[in-house]
Amino acid sequence: MTPRSRSPRLRPLLLTTALALALAATGCGTEPAPGSQTAADRSSSAGAAPGRAELEARARAVQTVAEHVWVTEAAGYALARQSVGVLGEDGFGSVYTDPDGGQIRLSVERLPHAGADCTEGPASGSGREPLVTCERDGEQWYRATESGHAYAREQGDLVVTLSGTRQDVDRATLRAAALAAHRADDHELDQVLPPPGEAAGQQPVERGHLPPVGDGAPNNDVGASG
Repeated sequence: MTPRSRSPRLRPLLLTTALALALAATGCGTEPAPGSQTAADRSSSAGAAPGRAELEARARAVQTVAEHVWVTEAAGYALARQSVGVLGEDGFGSVYTDPDGGQIRLSVERLPHAGADCTEGPASGSGREPLVTCERDGEQWYRATESGHAYAREQGDLVVTLSGTRQDVDRATLRAAALAAHRADDHELDQVLPPPGEAAGQQPVERGHLPPVGDGAPNNDVGASG
């Protein structure tokens, strides 16, 4: 497709390469994806979830809100618990990994004018990879560059994005993860959010500190990852 100028309302949603490097450096543990069980399975195999007030407090401890915490599932992938954290002002981000080092990044961000539409390509000379694919796929938009790809959809004033590199995550796997993504219920919040007191030292993601690789930042243009 022919790149066109991009609306400034679309902003990057990809968790950065810095997070991926941090995961590799810390060797953080992984757990089965919270979305891999049905609600019935969870209710029969686990006790009652903590009270809503506790869950909301745990979300605030990582500087997000419970309603912005989403989970997904993908065959062979598990949630990297140490990847869980804030994205932007009060969004949410996490990473799912497989034993071979593949990563699927889930990001949820509230935008003034939510927009997952990728019909406008990167601005010429923006220094970002140009889109090679931008198409509607069901209720979501699929976009890809030579190296990365993503599925994104609007959910009210949120944009929910599942992204990864094309080398490590094929489109079918990424699409399945995007279709499985949903807002966490109370049991999933309990599994995903750090325990009380554990998140006190975590810091929010500062866009200005992101490295000039991948989607980079700060930049109002959007690459394949969102």
